[in-house]
Amino acid sequence: MSDYLRRFAERFAGLHAGNLDLLRELYSDDVLFRDPLHEVRGLPALRGYFGELYGNIQQLHFEFHGFDQVSDGEGYLRWSMSYRHPRLRGGALIRVDGCSHLLWWDKVYQHRDYFDAGALLYEHVPLLGRVIAWLKGRLT
Repeated sequence: MSDYLRRFAERFAGLHAGNLDLLRELYSDDVLFRDPLHEVRGLPALRGYFGELYGNIQQLHFEFHGFDQVSDGEGYLRWSMSYRHPRLRGGALIRVDGCSHLLWWDKVYQHRDYFDAGALLYEHVPLLGRVIAWLKGRLT
């Protein structure tokens, strides 16, 4: 188990709209952050991305299930994220499982999240969610 990954996860889970200055303690100035919906380059852009993200949700919680260091400066975090958004699923709690691949020296310079974008967002948009549910039903 990686102490670096555990510390990173604890600090990351503590982020919210009011303390995004803490991102500079976690990420390098030239960080590359990618997930299935976005690609963000540089600490100022990352701060803007998280500011918008945290500004639009009512609740966000991360639960970490694994801290797997592959080599010096590379590892994976396995997690479940729960959140509420007033315009998605009537404000009900949404839970998504995912994994983060991190590369770091003293700070993370590359962060890539893997998760099901449909489970995170698309399935909870009223009209689009019905279409996705129909498509899933046709595929099974």
